[in-house]
Amino acid sequence: MSSPTELTSPAAAVASAPATRRGDRKWTLIRWASPLVLLALWQVGSALGLIPQDVLPAPSLIVEAGIELIANGQLADALRVSGIRVVEGLLLGSTVGLVLGTAVGLSRWFEATIDPPMQMVRALPHLGLIPLFIVWFGIGELPKVLLVALGVSFPLYLNTFSAIRQVDPKLFETAHVLGFSFWQRFRTIIVPSAAPQVLVGFRQSLAIAWLTLIVAEQINADKGIGFLINNARDFLRIDIIIFGLVVYALLGIATDAGVRALERRALRYRT
Repeated sequence: MSSPTELTSPAAAVASAPATRRGDRKWTLIRWASPLVLLALWQVGSALGLIPQDVLPAPSLIVEAGIELIANGQLADALRVSGIRVVEGLLLGSTVGLVLGTAVGLSRWFEATIDPPMQMVRALPHLGLIPLFIVWFGIGELPKVLLVALGVSFPLYLNTFSAIRQVDPKLFETAHVLGFSFWQRFRTIIVPSAAPQVLVGFRQSLAIAWLTLIVAEQINADKGIGFLINNARDFLRIDIIIFGLVVYALLGIATDAGVRALERRALRYRT
């Protein structure tokens, strides 16, 4: 019988590495294959008449609708308008969330005065405020941007607040002994320690930004992806509606991947 030392030797670990890689490749292939199989079943079901075209068009028809929107330039215009709305809302909401989260995380006084109203507002469904936003700000671009900003701000606020409060107190003790100023402590201790959780909050905020935009663009929009979906609804173009939803999903995945790449680059010191 092999001893525990032999089982955990470097040679055994090296020998098991190829098997581990093969296992990883297998699960990666399965992850990619499962949605493709689902699409194939969907297409076959539509071709056989098992899935009514007026309820759920075949994937091929949805692709044709997308090609039509790309060819006539409507998709490019819609992406530009929707992208601007998300960027403006994200910048505004991120600024508010980061500033308030940092202030509350650093100061007990700010926690006592700012956190209670923030938690009260957070408990409200921000999409339920649409009628009030229309009354206050009209039906132009402002309520759409503010709705996105409101949805974006809370994940960043909570994650920033929590990340600062979880910084190791021993680091602050060391900084005090070394005579660090507040800005030195903030730059060399707080920011690097809080960055991982703040970036997680940013990823959550991006997802909420696109979800909020789907609803916000239903407010009398005359441009954007939401307008394409509304217009397609009036003409019973279900294929365009589904294509628009797919575009929203792809934008969310793409922006999340961008933040993950930024996260790997910004936090490479951890490895």
